Amino acid sequence: MATARSKIAQPRTASFAELFTPKLITVLREGYGAGDLRADVIAGLTVAIVALPLSMAIAIASGVTPDRGLYTAIVGGFCVSLFGGSRFQVGGPAGAFIVLVALTVERHGVDGVILATMMAGAFLIAAGLLRLGPYIKFIPYPVTVGFTAGIAVIIFASQLHDLFGITLPGKEPSELLPKLEALGRAVGSINMAATLLAAITIAVMVVLKKLRPGWPGILIGVAAATVAAWALALPVETIGSRFGGIPDTLPLPALPAFSFAKMQAVLPDAVAFALLASIESLLSAVVADGMTGRRHRSNCELVAQGVANIASPLFGGICVTGLIARTATNVRAGARGPIAGMMHSAFLLLFMLIAAPLASYIPLSSLAAVLVVVAWTMAEKQEFWTLLRSSWGDATVLLATFLLTVFRDLTDGILVGFALGAVLFIHRMAEATG
Repeated sequence: MATARSKIAQPRTASFAELFTPKLITVLREGYGAGDLRADVIAGLTVAIVALPLSMAIAIASGVTPDRGLYTAIVGGFCVSLFGGSRFQVGGPAGAFIVLVALTVERHGVDGVILATMMAGAFLIAAGLLRLGPYIKFIPYPVTVGFTAGIAVIIFASQLHDLFGITLPGKEPSELLPKLEALGRAVGSINMAATLLAAITIAVMVVLKKLRPGWPGILIGVAAATVAAWALALPVETIGSRFGGIPDTLPLPALPAFSFAKMQAVLPDAVAFALLASIESLLSAVVADGMTGRRHRSNCELVAQGVANIASPLFGGICVTGLIARTATNVRAGARGPIAGMMHSAFLLLFMLIAAPLASYIPLSSLAAVLVVVAWTMAEKQEFWTLLRSSWGDATVLLATFLLTVFRDLTDGILVGFALGAVLFIHRMAEATG
């Protein structure tokens, strides 16, 4: 009898289909009508308008050409929505990856980034199939706040060069303190026209966020700066002057040149890409759940992120992950399901096909201003100060993660922070049971 009761009490194990069926199929099974499609088209257009300048800005800050950011949002974003485990997740290039991608470009070149991204995609698929998704939630909260704030500081510092149009005599150092020293020595070369355009972009974004939060402040701010630069013939660097513009079509898929030695060389970067992509995407899915009352499938989401990170570099893109800000925009715009995210990618492709020549006129200082605002927003300042004052344990984990991320390496920051968080958890459990 006891054996029978124990068998009955055991929780039912979810089937493979329940864990890995994409939300797109779930939504279509529930019934999807013309009204739903109309809502998703509007939401997809809204997110695409936000993603257009942001994707190019993130790519430039990552040390690659702006078109690669668009390829990432178009191909990777489409795959995330098509195969994902969240109804509302929007995928694309993320500010959190700027530091990692830029370092990988510096060490291994663009081919190294493409190879590392594809390897990360394979790791993400494996993590999903091994059902590791639910374990991501055990990463200590001070660690996520610490590395997010650290990334924000690095992004902010990386944009000062273009924000003020500073001319450096040599290559800009990648480490924070040498970078600030180099920028300080070159402060006399500040371009006032570039600074003015950056200020216009920031002012438009801030004012519209307060007065017209439903308007695409990023696009309007960049457009205003671009028109001003063109109309006044201001002497500022643009996408066209640095990169020669962007293509007006997607490239054909192609495999990167790779070897076993190259795979070994980029393995640490691939692991870092996969770790950050899993954290970012699942946090984004949780945010969407909180806004809608829905529940995402974490393992399915990891598999989708893996597929996206294999598909994106095939077309010249970089790392893909779920994006909290764009996913939240998608929800607020009235999205009904994953087709909104797919439409976001389709609209970006349409924008590129039609308006690619116009991108040449965008001032780089304006795109730098966008990322400065993004860095300020993602820093989670209130959460940082709250944790800093909460307890010595949380403050220690937070500061260790933050300082290691800023002054050493993102991966080291996460690993050390996680280890300290685990020790702190064990200590608290020992005190509670002692």
